[in-house]
Amino acid sequence: MSVNASNLLEPLSRARRWKNVAAVTLLATTVVLAVGVLVAVLGYTIARGAGMISIEFLTKSMKGVGPLDHTGGLYHAIVGTVEQVGIAAIISIPLGLLTAIYIVEYGSSRLSGVVRFFVDVMTGIPSIVAGLFVFAFWVLALHRGFSGFAAGIALSVLMLPVVTRASEEMLRLVPDQFREASLALGIPRWRTIVSIVLPTASSGLTTAVVLAIARVTGETAPLLVTAFGFDATNTNPLKGPQAALPLYVYREASSAFDFNVQRAWGAALTLVVVVVVLIVVARVLTRQNQLSVT
Repeated sequence: MSVNASNLLEPLSRARRWKNVAAVTLLATTVVLAVGVLVAVLGYTIARGAGMISIEFLTKSMKGVGPLDHTGGLYHAIVGTVEQVGIAAIISIPLGLLTAIYIVEYGSSRLSGVVRFFVDVMTGIPSIVAGLFVFAFWVLALHRGFSGFAAGIALSVLMLPVVTRASEEMLRLVPDQFREASLALGIPRWRTIVSIVLPTASSGLTTAVVLAIARVTGETAPLLVTAFGFDATNTNPLKGPQAALPLYVYREASSAFDFNVQRAWGAALTLVVVVVVLIVVARVLTRQNQLSVT
């Protein structure tokens, strides 16, 4: 009595098809849910905040504005956010990139493992802990007071591990053949890193920096105990309290007056637009880097 092999394999192939259909359906469902939540949040923010966006709202501060006034804006908060995030980027990007280069290109297995462990620990630090650390060290111990620079230091503590880990992963994606070919030609290792490794990984490194900036741009907790907030425009991050967009949103949203809550939605929409603009600029720069390398 002969047995047809196709008859034996048919139940197995049918089970695999059902499993594939179930997996694809589950994947599509999760994608739709994730995108749906994102679209809902963005849509609601735009619907609530678009009415507040105007030239006056973007160019005026809250100096002299009373709780019942329907005037004022967030110019002072925009200035504070730009300066504080800029300070954090100036501190974190070089340190994070150099740390990632050391781990990937120079570090021994034991020492690089220790460095990577501390970077992972820093990644899990709550943002308020970073703010309290800067508050205790900079504001209280050194008697520097509240300032935008203190806020920049706190944000850099949160930004540094993100830059380091993301940059490390991007550098590891560069094929070892590139390094070996360069070293075989007698090119020093530092020149290989500068001329071969970094340009090859420039796209990923730019994305890593953008992710790190986006990570800290919306942080509120560390700013409460470092920048403290201010109603007027303070362009000097080294002296005096300073406003920021997250602080502005937090304080206006916690108000009991409706128009203050509307200001909070306008500031939230502005914060979203700032992050989107940063991502677009990063994509443009990444494309230019890729064209220059090729």
